[in-house]
Amino acid sequence: MDLGLTGKKVLVTGGSRGIGFETALAFAREGAEVVLASRDAESLARASEKIHAETGTQCEVFAGDLGIQEDRDRLAGAHSDIDILVNNAGAIPGGGLADISMARWHEAWALKVFGYIHLSQLYLAQMKERQSGVIVNIIGMGGRAVRPDYICGAAGNAALIGFTNALGAETPSYGVRVFGINPSPTLTDRVVGLYKSRAASKFGDESRWKELLDESTMPFGRLKKPEEVGALAAMLCSPSVEYLSGTVIDMDGGGQWG
Repeated sequence: MDLGLTGKKVLVTGGSRGIGFETALAFAREGAEVVLASRDAESLARASEKIHAETGTQCEVFAGDLGIQEDRDRLAGAHSDIDILVNNAGAIPGGGLADISMARWHEAWALKVFGYIHLSQLYLAQMKERQSGVIVNIIGMGGRAVRPDYICGAAGNAALIGFTNALGAETPSYGVRVFGINPSPTLTDRVVGLYKSRAASKFGDESRWKELLDESTMPFGRLKKPEEVGALAAMLCSPSVEYLSGTVIDMDGGGQWG
């Protein structure tokens, strides 16, 4: 199926690995022109090489700390002609309220919460002028099915869900769509790190993290793959789904109801 994304300019933040990389790869397979943004220049180079080897698409890359406003401004200045923005950068730490310092709260929210909001603000202005564009926020089920041992993420993701709902209700009036995806735990290095934090909080020993991860109890008997999130993001950015806005899709295999 041709998703109608050929030639579209797509910016994926946190695009060097995990869900971000697989999302960028999904767009490249559809003929989109992809920009990868992340902190580490070497990781970006490796990701770009992998995508080029598989699809023939040569990605542009941007190395910067998107938790800093100046770097977000620099990104928007360097890559202004974006049709689709995928906000994906940011890993909020696990732990209960007593486990996370206020400095860590500020650091995590600066990248994910305020990073998403600010980049949306920067790129929405350009999309509004063109009367077209899509913003996708990769958020997380932690904001929907809240947990006390992921309190920083529960609060941050819940804020982004509300932000996406509100912004996506406004933007269709000028031809722009905004929606979100809430992935449940996905088979990435970041999720392993999160489970280690939970194990440290619960058992006092992060090495026991596998005790908290019983795949036999999960939907379909497994963790979700990052490429499944990327495939959904690309599909929903297709012009054939242009009535979708203001919605945040829970991609948890029905786990919240089980």
